[in-house]
Amino acid sequence: MMNFKKVKVLSLILLLAVLPSFGQEVLTLSDCRALAIENNKQLSVARLNKDIAVDARQAARTKYLPRVDAIAGYELFSKEISLLNNDQKTALNNLGTNATSKVSANLTELMGSMVQQGILTPQAAQQLGSQLGGLQTSIAAMGDELGSTIRQAFRTNNRNMFGGSVMLSQPLYMGGSITALNNIADLNEELTKNSYNLALQNTIYEIEATYWLVVSLKQKEQLADSYYKLVQQLSEDVHKMIDQGVATRADGLSIDVRVHEAELTKMKVSDNLALSKMLLCQLCGLDMNKEITLADENKESFASDHELHEVAMDRPEIRMLDNAISISEQSSKLVTAAYYRPQVALTGGYMISNPNVYNGFEHKFSGVWNIGILFRMPLWNWNEGRYKLHAAKAATNIAQLERDDLSEKIDLQVRQCRFNVAEANKRLKMSDDHVRSAEENLRCANVGFHEGVINLTEVMAAQTAWQSAKSEHIDAEIEVQLSRVSLMKALGQL
Repeated sequence: MMNFKKVKVLSLILLLAVLPSFGQEVLTLSDCRALAIENNKQLSVARLNKDIAVDARQAARTKYLPRVDAIAGYELFSKEISLLNNDQKTALNNLGTNATSKVSANLTELMGSMVQQGILTPQAAQQLGSQLGGLQTSIAAMGDELGSTIRQAFRTNNRNMFGGSVMLSQPLYMGGSITALNNIADLNEELTKNSYNLALQNTIYEIEATYWLVVSLKQKEQLADSYYKLVQQLSEDVHKMIDQGVATRADGLSIDVRVHEAELTKMKVSDNLALSKMLLCQLCGLDMNKEITLADENKESFASDHELHEVAMDRPEIRMLDNAISISEQSSKLVTAAYYRPQVALTGGYMISNPNVYNGFEHKFSGVWNIGILFRMPLWNWNEGRYKLHAAKAATNIAQLERDDLSEKIDLQVRQCRFNVAEANKRLKMSDDHVRSAEENLRCANVGFHEGVINLTEVMAAQTAWQSAKSEHIDAEIEVQLSRVSLMKALGQL
C-alpha cells in the first residue's frame, strides 16, 4: 500500500512539473516556415490559381476533339408554306367545271354545224344536248372533286413544326489557332506556378524577418532586464552611501531617474515583443493570443559563421515576364489564324422533323443523315486583322522591355544585397569588440566606484555604454541573418 501511495505522489509531482510546458509551444524557424506555408491566405489563393490553370489547360486540349451537340425545338408560324398560288388553287377547285364548260361549248358549236348541214335534225340535236347536259354536270362535279383533292395534297400544313438534330463537328485545320490556344494554356499554367513561387518566397521572407524580429526583441528584453537589475543594484548601493553620508541626495535622484528610464525601456520592449509575437502567430495561422517560445530566443549568439554559397539567380518575376512574352507571341498567332488563315472542319449529324418533306409533308417524325466539310477563308475585314496584329506585337515588345528593365533592377538588387551581407559581417565583428570593451569598461567602473576613485556619473555612463554595445551587437546579429535572407530572396533561392 505504501509503494502505491508513493507512486501516486510521484506521478502527481511529475504531472505538475509538466503542466506549465503545455501553455507554450516552442517553434523553430523551420516550424514557422512550414506553418506559414500551410496557412497563408495568399498562398492558398495562388494554389487555387494553379488548379484553375490546370483545368484551363485540360479544357484547351479538348479543342482537338470532335464536338457533339443535340438540338430540339418547336415553332408555331402565323402562316403555312403554300406550294400553290391563289389562282392555281381556284383553278384546281373548279377543275371539272372549267373543263366541262369548254367541252360543252365545243359540242354545242359542233351540233349547230351538223344541224345546218342536215346531218342532225333540230329535235335530235335538242334531245342529244339535253342528255349531254346531265352527263356534263356529273363530270364537272367529279372534276371539281378531283381538283380539290389535288389541291389538298399540295398543302404543307406546317404551322406547327417540331424538329431536332444531333450534330458532330471535327476541326481539321483552324489556321493554327487551336495549337496557339493550347500553348497559351500551358504558358498560363507555368505562369501560375511562378506566381505561386513568388508568393511562397515573399511569405518565407516575411516569416523569417518577423521571426528574427521576435528573437531580437526577446534578446533586448533580456538585455533591458539585465540593465534594469544593474541600475537597480547601483541605486541600492548609492542610497546606502547616502545613508552613510558618502553620497549626496542629488546622486540618489540621478540614479532614481536612471532606474525609472530603465523600467520604461523594459516595459516598451516587452510590449513590442508581445505585438511581434502576435504578428508571428498571425503569419503562422495560429491564435494571436497563443503563448509561443522561439527556439533561438535564449541563444547567446545566433549569427551564422558558415560561408554563404550562392547559386545562379532564379527569380520567379523574370520567369513570369518570360511567360508573358511567350503568351503575347502566341496571341499574335491567334490573330493571324483568325484573319489570315483558312479554317476547315468536318461535320455530320442526323436531323428529324414533323412534318417532314421526305414523303410529301407527312405528319410523322422522319429524318436524314448528313455529312460534309466546311471551309472558311477570310477575304476582307477592313484591315481589322492588321491592326490587331500590330497591337499584339506591340504588347510583346512592351513585355520584353519590362523584362529587360526588371532584369537590370534585380541585378542591382543582388549587388546591393551582397554588399549588405559583407557590411553586416563587418559590423558584427566590430560589435563583438565593442561589447568586450564595454564589459571591461563597466567592470573597471564598478571596481573604481566601490573603491571611491570613480564618481557615479562615470559609472552610469559605463552602464549606458554597455547597454548600447549589447543592443548594437543584437542588431548586428539580426542584420547578418536578414541580409542573408534578403540575398537569397534577391537570387530567388528562398
